[in-house]
Order: sequence, then structure tokens, then C-alpha cells
Amino acid sequence: MGWFKRFKDGIQTATKNKMDTPDGVWHKCKKCSDTITQKELKENLFVCPKCDYHERIGSHDYFDIIFDGKYNLHFEEIVSKDFLEFSDLKTYQERLDSARDYTEVSDAITVAQGKIGKKPMVIAAMDFRFIGGSMGSVVGERISKAIDLCLSEKIPFMIISKSGGARMMESAFSLMQMAKTSAKLSVLAKHSIPFFSFMTDPTTGGVTASFAMLGDINFSEPKALIGFAGPRVIKETIKRDLPEGFQRSEFLLEHGFLDFVVHRKELQNRLKELLSLFTTHVTAPNLESAG
Repeated sequence: MGWFKRFKDGIQTATKNKMDTPDGVWHKCKKCSDTITQKELKENLFVCPKCDYHERIGSHDYFDIIFDGKYNLHFEEIVSKDFLEFSDLKTYQERLDSARDYTEVSDAITVAQGKIGKKPMVIAAMDFRFIGGSMGSVVGERISKAIDLCLSEKIPFMIISKSGGARMMESAFSLMQMAKTSAKLSVLAKHSIPFFSFMTDPTTGGVTASFAMLGDINFSEPKALIGFAGPRVIKETIKRDLPEGFQRSEFLLEHGFLDFVVHRKELQNRLKELLSLFTTHVTAPNLESAG
């Protein structure tokens, strides 16, 4: 009777709320539950037009937003392998193959070179969809190679972090990337080449404890989760309630861990400003000693 009365009274379900709409056409915001088309979401740079929630996006999405247009990928030939023959519910190699098929990227970080406001820059962007954006040996090696590229061509470097931390399938080899990337970034600083660290949701674990917090400028997107251990773990450890917004980017900005928080729509313009402000005086790098 309720169903019959709905039609009798002229009440009909909106198209966007129907259960039989085609997959991939509509998007429901994780925060406010508002529904818009995927096309509208992409045109709005994957930001909810109602509540301003920043959806998680992949490395190529950031490249499309940031670079003037064309960009070139580097170091795609360096890929992860199951050298420890690690296995849990699946083998590590099976997880790698599955992640590559699902994300269409070769690893958890992708390096690209392009121009922003006609100024060159190298960007290494992480992708959370690839095994949680975990930091393995290839992530460390690609960052290292990207830094060598910046030293060689004397251009600024930026890392877009989005990670759950170290990759457990690579054991201590993953943890070694913390020291490796930090050491390489010190060489970049020695030659006065700017390094910008852009943290997105989430940036946690060994990534936060290494390269993500070592930028000449550290900044993030709104409401991004940034920390080492998760809030639940911290709360259970200290047996105390945590402050509201704890480990969110606005909280970190207020407590001095970030230089600023930038909306995705303002990201490219802010980078243009940073590139114009940072005048690079570079000494001739010795790449053999830099390794």
C-alpha cells in the first residue's frame, strides 16, 4: 500500500537515488552522502561541491591538476619483486600483480617531470590504492633517482605523500628506505635545491617519520590525517581522550608542524608562488658522492 500511495501522491524517487543506475556514473560523498555525477566530481577536482570533502585521488590525477599540461614519467622500469618470497593469505607477488591490474600504476609512487607556470619541477606522487601506498624498496629507489635527476638538472622537487607506512612484505628492507630517502634529501639541501613536501590523506607511519616531514616547506590538503601511529593506537596507549581533530592537518598547522593548508583548487597557484619565491643557487653536485 505504501508503494502504491507514493505513485498516487506523485512522489517519485530521484534518478540519482535509484538502485539500478549504471556503475561508474554517480558518486556518493563519504562525508555528507550527497550524490553527484563522476563527471561533475572530476570537473570539481574530486572535491565535494556541498561539504568540500577532498576525495583521495591517484598520482596521475595530481599530475593533471598541477602540471601545465604535458609531463614525462621516469623510472617506470624499476618495479617491486617478491625477493623474500613472503606469503600470508596471498603471496607478495600476487598482491603486486593485483595492485598493478587494479590501479594501472607500476608501484606505490610515480615520478613525473613537467612545468608549473613554465617553471620545471619533478614530482613523486604516492597512490594509496597500491597496497595502501606502502613504502617499499622501489618507493625509496624512485625517490632517490628523482633526487639525482633534480641534482643533475638543478630543478625543485616535491613529494606528494599518501601512505599507510612501511611495506611489511619487505621487512627491514622497507624500513631502510627511511634512512635512504632522508640521506638523499640532505644532499638536495646541501645544493640549495628546494624540496616541497605535500601531505595528503592519509600520511602515516614511516613515511611521516622520514621524508614527509623534511621539506623546506611542509603543507597539506584540508582535513588530511597525518601522524605516525593511528589515533586509536595512541588513545589505547595513553588511556586518555584525544583532542578534537587530533592528527588532522588543521591541528598540525596550529601546533607548528605545517606551514600552511591548501585547498586542491588553489594547489597549482600556490606552487607557482613557491617556485617564484625560491631562487635556487646550486653548487655543482657530485652525484657519485650523492649516492
